[in-house]
Amino acid sequence: MNSTTSLREPGADALDSVHLRGLIDERLNAFLDANCDRQPHLVSLIEHLRGFLTAGGKRIRPLLCMVGWHAAGGYGDTGPVIGAAASLELFHAFTLIHDDVMDASDTRRGRPTLHRTLETGADATTAERFGTNSAILLGDLVMVWSDELLYSSGIDHERLVAVRPLLDAMRTEVMIGQYLDLLATGKPNEDVERSLAVIRYKTAKYTVERPLHIGAVLAGADQALLDVFTAYALPIGEAFQLRDDLLGVFGDPSETGKSVLDDLREGKATALMAHALHAAGAEQARMLRSLVGDPDLDEAGAETVRGILRATGAADKVEQMITDRVQRARRVLDETPFPDEVRKTLETFVTTTTLRTT
Repeated sequence: MNSTTSLREPGADALDSVHLRGLIDERLNAFLDANCDRQPHLVSLIEHLRGFLTAGGKRIRPLLCMVGWHAAGGYGDTGPVIGAAASLELFHAFTLIHDDVMDASDTRRGRPTLHRTLETGADATTAERFGTNSAILLGDLVMVWSDELLYSSGIDHERLVAVRPLLDAMRTEVMIGQYLDLLATGKPNEDVERSLAVIRYKTAKYTVERPLHIGAVLAGADQALLDVFTAYALPIGEAFQLRDDLLGVFGDPSETGKSVLDDLREGKATALMAHALHAAGAEQARMLRSLVGDPDLDEAGAETVRGILRATGAADKVEQMITDRVQRARRVLDETPFPDEVRKTLETFVTTTTLRTT
């Protein structure tokens, strides 16, 4: 088993993100092509899925899976682990498709969400129901296919057995996060810790920790390396979602591809909102509770909310939370003898988490 003290250096371009995204997308397209051949009745749905997968997306989870694999000494033929990494992107597509249905979102990555796209061509009286039901079925199918892609990737049986508990944990954790989010949505409160629990399960563990763990275990990592990845992943994953919460209210839709009204209309119980309610005066709190969660909130109302978020110092508080977590993640990188390419990639992820606008 590999340990953090015996990591070998991957090739200089082994973690080139553009190259890896190309390989991952190539594997995804080949998988979809094969299913079009095998399942002619599903060709239309598959092409909708292909459009969804190719409409942006950072491929964060597959890339971090590859980072974990290289960090644990995984070298040689990358074909099997590329397949395993691509399977994480399919699972992520499932979560996004269902998340958009649950949130009744109209846009994703600057395009109509799948349940809206699937309404096209249906009878006008049943279009919305048809689109929603079709998207639920497609999401279910994509989750099944994520397993199929993993088990047909060429990963040897011993590694598949080792990685299964991590996959099970990841899937359970993201469902926990989604459920906690549903429980809190529409009921913003002052409980910052509760909002952080949602972030931890729905984003930090799912987006950063488990993909690193899965890649590392596929290369035979020991628990010491997994613990290091956890120490890095949880703070940076929390920072990632905290930035997302800020962008959901203050971002530029032309860059994020998402409305800045959705989170406010849904009444997302974010750390941003918790800090605002904690610091708000009586009138400010009344305005927040009146406006946040209003499905008919307009831009003027949203601007009032943004003004309160700034005036109470909530936006600055969240910026400081991001900074604190970034510093914790960087300390892990400073203290761990990662190979240069691994360190460079993890440092880049820290930077983009802090500064990203999409």
